[in-house]
Amino acid sequence: MSTRRLSVAVAVLASMILASTACVKSDNATHEVFNDPDGSPGYALPDQPRVVALGWSDGAVAAELGVPPVAVYDWMGFGAATKGVGEWDAAAFGGATPELISAQSAGEFNMQQIEELDPDLILDVRAEADSAVVDNLRKIAPVVTAPDGTADYAVNWQTQAEIIGAALGKRDEAGKIIAETTDAQQTVKREHPEFANKTFVYGAKFGTAYGAYLAGDARFDFFAELGFVPNPPITRLQSSGFFAQVPVERVGDLDAQTALFTTIGLPFADLENDTLINSLAVVRDGRAVKLPENDPTVQALSAGTPKSLRFALDRITPQLARIAAAG
Repeated sequence: MSTRRLSVAVAVLASMILASTACVKSDNATHEVFNDPDGSPGYALPDQPRVVALGWSDGAVAAELGVPPVAVYDWMGFGAATKGVGEWDAAAFGGATPELISAQSAGEFNMQQIEELDPDLILDVRAEADSAVVDNLRKIAPVVTAPDGTADYAVNWQTQAEIIGAALGKRDEAGKIIAETTDAQQTVKREHPEFANKTFVYGAKFGTAYGAYLAGDARFDFFAELGFVPNPPITRLQSSGFFAQVPVERVGDLDAQTALFTTIGLPFADLENDTLINSLAVVRDGRAVKLPENDPTVQALSAGTPKSLRFALDRITPQLARIAAAG
């Protein structure tokens, strides 16, 4: 064979190899969507399944159940140092480091990247309820989502753990980690009856506006499970899933008996020096906790997994007790 013909043959062979690696799965099968925490999935997984976790904290929950994913969407920008999850869950990956899908893609999924990971299962539970995205994902592997009718990113932490546990064949393990967190919260609630029925706000400053987390989000539900109740004006604001925007003229709605304030994408100094927030009685009277968004407690509450909530509980309880004692 001439050198030229050999070069052409090698080029053709190389292009065939590249084409085959770009499309890991060549079948046109449409896989199951599983979203029932009480149901049983209609697929079988190998003993060590390749799991790709795309939803917020889905990968951390899987790791807590003993199934560390091969890829994690790093929503909170934790980075490789803690395996794309919080410090409380990094050890669950052992010596392995999952492929991290950057949060800079803002929820956009590269389907070819996901396909090349050759997953046995895709977790997209605490995520945007987008049927078009799910339809594309289920061409690659079975997909686990939130129950029908759940607002974007608004699945509660217990249901998220239950669905992922059922999907992975780890239902008993899911029940155990949920119970451990619930028991820890109930212990604090019993030890601190002064928390009961105090109005509470988990507020945030972002851009030139404010907002508050609502029931259904782990950041608020965590405090409700300790006995706190929503500040009524916040419940009457127009909400977007788990979050309500608070216009500047309604900043007084954040003036609960107890509050936690943080920032979203702003320097902490912007919150510390905010004249409107500082004018609230809850702040003036020392009944509010202010924390930067990169504080481990805030990150743990934002992650909203059974283990991260226990981590946050240990850190925030002394501060809440101090606030309750103040009035």
